Amino acid sequence: MYHGYNRGVSSSPVALNCVGVVKRYGAVVAVNGLDLQVLRGECFGLLGPNGAGKTTTIEILEGLLSADAGAVEVLGQRWDRDADALRPRLGIQLQETQLAEKLTVAETLRLFRSFYPRGPSVEHLLDIVELHSKRDAWVSKLSGGQKQRLSVACALAGDPELLFLDEPTTGLDPQSRRQLWTVLEQFGARGGTILITTHYMDEAHELCDRVGIMDQGTLIALGTPRELVASLGAEHVVEFALQHGSRLEDAVLSALPGVREVRSDETLTHLSTSEVHLTLPALLDTLRDRHAALSQLGTHSATLEDVFVTLTGRQLRDE
Repeated sequence: MYHGYNRGVSSSPVALNCVGVVKRYGAVVAVNGLDLQVLRGECFGLLGPNGAGKTTTIEILEGLLSADAGAVEVLGQRWDRDADALRPRLGIQLQETQLAEKLTVAETLRLFRSFYPRGPSVEHLLDIVELHSKRDAWVSKLSGGQKQRLSVACALAGDPELLFLDEPTTGLDPQSRRQLWTVLEQFGARGGTILITTHYMDEAHELCDRVGIMDQGTLIALGTPRELVASLGAEHVVEFALQHGSRLEDAVLSALPGVREVRSDETLTHLSTSEVHLTLPALLDTLRDRHAALSQLGTHSATLEDVFVTLTGRQLRDE
């Protein structure tokens, strides 16, 4: 029976280290002097809107691209001199992995396992991703969630110390997402390191020890999910809309008790507040005094989504 994935070749606590990384495409600077460290054994979430530079960053870390400037170390090694030694230590799961549809699940895992000098057995991989009942099914017959779990199993086939996961649960139903979360949590519990990109803020909050938010090629926020939410200075968000598309002036809303920030989008006005029990009654009084009628009203606890929108001015999934 195979019990572990991680060889612990280096004693350094740093799994990924970027210093001053720059990548240009003509006049466009995709990554602009990025400094980033990911520690061994942590699950790190890299978030950013389209065009933020996170895909380019990940491809540099995976050895698929070369940086124009700066230094990159992965598990204490460098792609320009240690590529052959480094590749077997990594597992990579792409957002859309194209697997041979006429191979069975077991044949697919046997193929990927053959690429590496060591790793778990095919049967153990099937156990990890709970696909034993599908071992003899063609890949083409799998559901979306089963295909994603299979692609993660392929990424685990070489006994990796570090997993790169690009939007691993996009388009999956809630049950399939939870099943994948369990696989990743088990990998982390064995000491594995994960770098994940995701469009789902609840996923980042659930899985990630730390989160980095990128925009315009730079890292604009870094911390644990709790630290980033606390940085808003507000525990709650009040969201409302008025009938006939009317709006209240930001200055009026900012003066309401407890309000730390006012933000509006196409449909809603958002008030970040530290004292929702004071803000909400004052808002209703103001609306009544102005004879303004609500068409929508809600509150929620502040989340990573609120942090992201505050910092970038965009919803993560706008595009």
